[in-house]
Amino acid sequence: MMFEQKVKKDKKAKRFKVVSEEAFGFSGVTTILLDQETGVNYLVISGTAGEGITPLLDAEGKVVITPVVQE
Repeated sequence: MMFEQKVKKDKKAKRFKVVSEEAFGFSGVTTILLDQETGVNYLVISGTAGEGITPLLDAEGKVVITPVVQE
């Protein structure tokens, strides 16, 4: 699945954008972050036992990269 993100380049622009966020269990959260400079997507898991982050992988085991268009 390929989506194109348009990003305005200014001093106040944040590098990471929340693409998706879902709750699970009593206090767990799964978040997909987009690095707006590189296009790399990250999977972040947060819960009572701690947090973890890893690049999001597709079905072939390759890093999911969203094309980013600088405006």
